[in-house]
Amino acid sequence: MKCAVCGGKVTPDDAGLTKKLINRAREDYLCRECLKKEFKLTDAQLDRLVENFRKAGCTLFK
Repeated sequence: MKCAVCGGKVTPDDAGLTKKLINRAREDYLCRECLKKEFKLTDAQLDRLVENFRKAGCTLFK
């Protein structure tokens, strides 16, 4: 998958974060760098979000 903004690589976690933070029905995704810019977050903060969503059982993060 490619980022809708910059064309960079989108990982499954990036796709999950895009759906969770922006819109669950969204079919185009943002890469980690664009997510960081959009939400003014660090890599560590995004990693923490992913871990918390996984622990909560969110099916977007396997």
